[in-house]
Amino acid sequence: MDANKQIQRFEEFLDNSCKAELLEKIRKGEDFLIVNFAELSRFDPDLADALLDNPEDSIKAAEIAVESFDLPKDMKHFKVRFKNLPQSQKIMVRNIRSKHITKLLVVDGIVRQKSDVRPQVTNAKFECPQCGNVISQLQLDAQFKEPSRCGCGRKGKFRLLSKELVDAQGIVLEEAPEDLEGGEQPKRIQLFLKNDLVSPITERRTNPGSKIRITGILKEVPITLRTGAKSTRFELLIECNFVESIQQDFYDINISREEEEKIRELAADPKVYQKIIDSIAPSIYGYEKIKAALLLQLLGGIQKKRDDGVVTRGDMHILLIGDPGAGKSQLLKRINVIAPKGRYVSGKGVSGAGLTASVVKDEFLHGWSLEAGALVLANKGICCIDEMDKMSPEDRSAMHEALEQQSISISKANIQATLVARTTVLAAANPKFGRFDPYDILANQIDLPPALINRFDLIFPIKDMPDAARDETLAGHILKLHQSPHVEKQQELDTRFLRNFIAYAKQHSKPVLTEGALNELKDYYVEMRNKGSIDEGGVKAIPISPRQLEALVRMSEASAKVRLSQKVTKKDAKRAIELLHYCLSQVGIDPETGKIDIDRITTGVTASQRSHIVLIKEMIAEVENKVGKAIPIDDVVKVAEEKGIDASEVEEVIQKLKRVGDLFEPKRGFIQRI
Repeated sequence: MDANKQIQRFEEFLDNSCKAELLEKIRKGEDFLIVNFAELSRFDPDLADALLDNPEDSIKAAEIAVESFDLPKDMKHFKVRFKNLPQSQKIMVRNIRSKHITKLLVVDGIVRQKSDVRPQVTNAKFECPQCGNVISQLQLDAQFKEPSRCGCGRKGKFRLLSKELVDAQGIVLEEAPEDLEGGEQPKRIQLFLKNDLVSPITERRTNPGSKIRITGILKEVPITLRTGAKSTRFELLIECNFVESIQQDFYDINISREEEEKIRELAADPKVYQKIIDSIAPSIYGYEKIKAALLLQLLGGIQKKRDDGVVTRGDMHILLIGDPGAGKSQLLKRINVIAPKGRYVSGKGVSGAGLTASVVKDEFLHGWSLEAGALVLANKGICCIDEMDKMSPEDRSAMHEALEQQSISISKANIQATLVARTTVLAAANPKFGRFDPYDILANQIDLPPALINRFDLIFPIKDMPDAARDETLAGHILKLHQSPHVEKQQELDTRFLRNFIAYAKQHSKPVLTEGALNELKDYYVEMRNKGSIDEGGVKAIPISPRQLEALVRMSEASAKVRLSQKVTKKDAKRAIELLHYCLSQVGIDPETGKIDIDRITTGVTASQRSHIVLIKEMIAEVENKVGKAIPIDDVVKVAEEKGIDASEVEEVIQKLKRVGDLFEPKRGFIQRI
């Protein structure tokens, strides 16, 4: 099909199918039109084939056809973009070959790196100093070109009159991990975007970590060797025609009118909590409390920014610690599917740089560039971290800032940056010795640093203890799933609807605490803090700290979001208190006093232990006054037993004091204060 015929056919097509849309774009002042390829194919299959085989000329013909309409004067360069290409044009980065050069392709992937938007020359006008002739020179290559000669025969320098600039940007696209098999390494390709594709609105779609689908023309780029000559090898680059986002965060999902009505209907249902909890992970039996907590985590609280610049996070973090085979990883995988923007990482395969960010030497964008890690890529989404106990301590410490301040600071290779990581973390770990010891306290078996544990709002221990009735039901449930994998519960909501419900609730519900809810939380907090917790030694157990109070507020807000309510009621506060109390009573009980003591989790030393340390220090000072500098351990044990403290306890405290450097052992059986 020759060029004139193409232009004519495009004019007819635009007049028939896209006129209203074109006028709307002109009215808005936008200089691009998005055409659905399926409509073009229905209108003229030959024209559609010509577009796929020779896209550069066809797109140019379409743009000339648009200009034949009566466009405003300031809209000279109107762009035509094509979406919804046939499946045959979709290709993986690893399968791109030289035969695809100059063809129109569709590629999916994740944005890894992105350059700044910079102007690029497309056309330059030169004046001949001899005859005054104006020469127009198109700039198609990477190198700036001047005219070689003028019509009057003059060669050499010409005066630059003007140049046309467009905004351009480079992107590195990487294959998505879910498209790969086995041990394949994800391949990368460079993209080139210009004009409206780099406008501030569309730029949000191409942030590092976003999953995008691009339609573009594959081109070859010559490589210049160090000698200045051109290499026989060529680099590949896709010049983008259209970019769309595939994976969205909660705030980008568009919900249809019918779906919105369904969502509001579900939110008004009195059984809404139970229905959603049953749908969170229907293939996993039991764990009602954990599923309720996961629902609240998906919805999250509200981030508050105060006038003094202090930001309180709205995201809840949950830690599951349990025996092997209890279904922790399955829960994490399922949440990763429900959350619109989820990342799943696991144990030994995680490094500090992979979680937060790394600085890499970059060939394409030149110089050093920042590569975002999982916590940054899951911004406004959920990051599921499995096998957290298998991570090395240095890598775990990289998470502290991300969990509380929700930012990641990097200062490496002349790059000082603070990246936003408003990410919700759901982590799973095994106990210290692989399985819980039923005779030991839970807190002693959590092999994670106290400072990290303290940042989790809820900690759920999952014990796998033999129980005939429960085991029979569980076995029946698992075997039924194997027998017929497609059996779904009657009350189960499908995953897509559940995702849309959560997105809609996050977008539209911004609940505020009512007086009733506020008093409920305050009463619980004050009562827990002062629940007859003075021990004989005078050191108070701290059952709950302000961090838990903030967690209660977040959970209450999330509970109100389930009903799409704008108010947090007393009932929401009670639901949050019930969950927190359940976790504290599981993990935070001090076995000696039988009371809840948050220090058991946050510092590893309970209040009763602390009071014992104070008492034993006093006894050592007392014995020292009687016998002098070298104190026999037996004398200290005797005095302690008179006061009702066990000998093993005394031994333990003396060992602790020796470790921290308060005591030393001058000779066997004797201690001395420093």
